[in-house]
Amino acid sequence: MQPDRGQLRALVRGAYDLQKLRIMMGARIFANFRAKLGLDSSQDQEEDADADVIINALKEEYKLLTEGISRSRRLPDPKTFKGNQIIATYAELVLVHNFLEMLKRETAMFRDFEAVLEEFPIYTTWLRDIRGVGPAMAGVILSEIDIGRSTYPSTIWKFSGLDVADDGRGRSKRKEHLVTRAYKDGDGNDAERQGITYNPWLKTKLLGVLGGSFMRTGSPYADVYYGYKNRITQREAGNAEWSKGRIHRAAIRYMVKIFLLDLHKEWRKIEGLPVSVSYHEGKLGHVHHTDRKAA
Repeated sequence: MQPDRGQLRALVRGAYDLQKLRIMMGARIFANFRAKLGLDSSQDQEEDADADVIINALKEEYKLLTEGISRSRRLPDPKTFKGNQIIATYAELVLVHNFLEMLKRETAMFRDFEAVLEEFPIYTTWLRDIRGVGPAMAGVILSEIDIGRSTYPSTIWKFSGLDVADDGRGRSKRKEHLVTRAYKDGDGNDAERQGITYNPWLKTKLLGVLGGSFMRTGSPYADVYYGYKNRITQREAGNAEWSKGRIHRAAIRYMVKIFLLDLHKEWRKIEGLPVSVSYHEGKLGHVHHTDRKAA
């Protein structure tokens, strides 16, 4: 029986939806408790830099206030509740309780879909062993990419928004990178609108999460990053258009593209599908980085 990508996608998206909700809820709760914990005001960012400190402190205080409470009741009687310096009111206790329950459920969701990944041969024989790719990222990749429809590596690049637009720049949401799409309006009439050409959620996860994970874990793919970064730095020396930030983003994108190139080759081979080389190998005669290492 073939593994169901649709079911895995529902699990993965559900886990990330819950994570997003937990982060939003956490931001409100953290703002309420930062001063009590003697922490400075947090900057406006998605994930609080002091999140672990705050969560651990709230867990300890919550445990003290709910010790001895039966599982069926979970919270003490509001009429007899006595808070402490951190969780002073019953409303704060309820806030912390719901946040910690959400955090627990989020952790369980990410843990549970790892078992589902075992149904995918590409995960058990290759992807699981790639340093920097954890179960969560593997779930994103396997649920969003349809390898059966990805005839060429460039197919995945384009779907992920990692291809190069006609102006020679990396694909983005710039106006010049949008395409015109036909659709039916609310009255059933034919209409057109401008839209992007790729999966933005997948692109964010690949560049914003996987790229950073490769760098932090010392993955072999980090060598691809530094090699490309050095080439661009030397080639564009003195070119004001190539700032350090742009060079970094370009190197991250290139590194992830090389990973997807390897993924395409291994995944298609495991599935018994024809394997096509990339354009720069097949047409331009470039040597792929794994072959170059072996040479």
